[in-house]
Amino acid sequence: MHALNRTGPAVGFAPDEVDLGMSARAARLKWVVVVDEALPPGRAANAAICAAAPTATQVPGLLGVDVADADGTVHPALPWVGCTVLAADAGTLRAIRAKAAAAPDTYVADMPAAAQRTLVFTDYQAAVGKTAAEDMDYCAVSIVGPRNRVSKLVGKLPLMP
Repeated sequence: MHALNRTGPAVGFAPDEVDLGMSARAARLKWVVVVDEALPPGRAANAAICAAAPTATQVPGLLGVDVADADGTVHPALPWVGCTVLAADAGTLRAIRAKAAAAPDTYVADMPAAAQRTLVFTDYQAAVGKTAAEDMDYCAVSIVGPRNRVSKLVGKLPLMP
């Protein structure tokens, strides 16, 4: 997994910005995960989860609070701003990742395709280390940034089926 924080302060929400009663569409930041549409369903789900995991831990304020049901069972916090999972072809995915990585105040976490071709982390690490950035293929890219910028980056990509 490779994650980028661009210039300026860390991307995220300050505690006073977290408004659990606000519509996700009104939030200052938008979170999307774009997945390679050619992946079979299980690998696509794996890629989305793997790209989302570092995002949830690295971007402050994305998660709401734990919620208890009527029986008192606690359900862990989910993203209060939502997370849209979209699909794109490999070339579009690579282009979106490059544009997002170059944008200020935008967080990017990606899952290089090498992650699904290896079973040992050090093998993955070696494979990525031998691949030039322009030759990297991605299974998924997670992006958090200003709503209008992220919307422009992903355009009218369809939801992942």
